[in-house]
Amino acid sequence: MTPFGNESIDRSQPAMLKSVRDLSQYHAAAGEFQVVLDIEDDVKWVPAALAGQRTLFVAAGSVNAYVDFGTLADDGLVVSPDGKTVELRLPKPQLDKPNLHNDRSYVYSQERGLIDDFQALAGPPDLQRFYVAAEQKLAEAADKSELRKRAEDNTRVMLTGMLQALGFQVKVLAD
Repeated sequence: MTPFGNESIDRSQPAMLKSVRDLSQYHAAAGEFQVVLDIEDDVKWVPAALAGQRTLFVAAGSVNAYVDFGTLADDGLVVSPDGKTVELRLPKPQLDKPNLHNDRSYVYSQERGLIDDFQALAGPPDLQRFYVAAEQKLAEAADKSELRKRAEDNTRVMLTGMLQALGFQVKVLAD
């Protein structure tokens, strides 16, 4: 223990609300994803012990699936003339951009050549490209998953229940 001790003082300014916007989205499903990136940078004609690096990066994140009621067509919600039945035609579910969880994303392993080891002494590693690659992989996984189908089913169930509670018979039309 040193007699001078370390102290950290936070002199940051408070966060400031820059804008507010209205949303018309119903977030109906969310998927949690994880991917392990294995990225290797080779230097031609130079042995890996001297130059190059290989990084294993574990990335975790979530992707929301939503239905945007702002895009509901004029014929998306039609009440019958007798006021007893409602026909629903829902917009297709969309996927949000992946939300990486920084607290669960990390470099698992990194092997570097001698030259890269010396360069690493200059400062912290730039992990930006790993986060970008991870985001792309998570988006691809979400696109191939059942998230959109789950969002469509959940939205249909929510709206049907709400409209039935108001006394309507509900007829959901496929788009």
